[in-house]
Amino acid sequence: DGVTLADMLPVLVLTGAIVGFTAALLGVGGGFIMVPIMYWVIAGSGVAEDIALRTAFGTSLLVIVPTVLSSTWRHHKKGAVVWRAAVILGGCGALGALGGSTLATYLPCSALKVGFGVFILVISARMLIGIRSEGTQPDSSPTPETFRLAALGLVMGVVAGLTGLGGGALMVPALVLLFHFPMLRAVATSSAAIIFTAPGGIIGYAVHGMGVAGRLPYSIGYVNIGVWLALVVLSIPMAQLGAKTAHSIDGRKLRLLFVVLMV
Repeated sequence: DGVTLADMLPVLVLTGAIVGFTAALLGVGGGFIMVPIMYWVIAGSGVAEDIALRTAFGTSLLVIVPTVLSSTWRHHKKGAVVWRAAVILGGCGALGALGGSTLATYLPCSALKVGFGVFILVISARMLIGIRSEGTQPDSSPTPETFRLAALGLVMGVVAGLTGLGGGALMVPALVLLFHFPMLRAVATSSAAIIFTAPGGIIGYAVHGMGVAGRLPYSIGYVNIGVWLALVVLSIPMAQLGAKTAHSIDGRKLRLLFVVLMV
């Protein structure tokens, strides 16, 4: 009680550094790390729980954009991004994220918290299946059907909007398990797709939070600029390091690390 955001600034900056590295390493937005910590910090400063959680979701998506831009640039230089898949996934994901973020502003806080946790654990368990075969996958560029990519993008977008995640937590496992992407290409392509997906959710949280009483200062709807700045100051340079590291790790180890961090 009585804790201010200024008191928690070191926690937010350190969180941003961890998120930047992890996001680039695993092809996710890093929301599964950011959202719980932001919720704890914002709610601890006296903001109502429902507003704190939605602000954590909206701000998480804004942090994700510059972070994945940084990591995607590094992955692209290594030739690991399948751009056709990334654009289809991201474009459809943006529409889904707009819808998901709109829905999140009407759902009870308790449902959002439980749904967030259950989703993370289910995806983690599914990723463990087939981990032994990861090293046998060819380092190729799969060309999945456009319709299947679009369907995945829409679903991924809705999840991103509902949970404040970039969608990589769903996209990386789907690309590996359903479309047979090697883990590194799935990570790189997911990072690129999130660039397009996240803005849809940001718009939803910003618009639907306008005029809500009890928000933090410097908020645009449910997106807080002060918290965003604290998180991105180190997330962008650390994303470069994470992307570089991803290209030096065996696919099976990368997949196992993904599961461990999600849990």
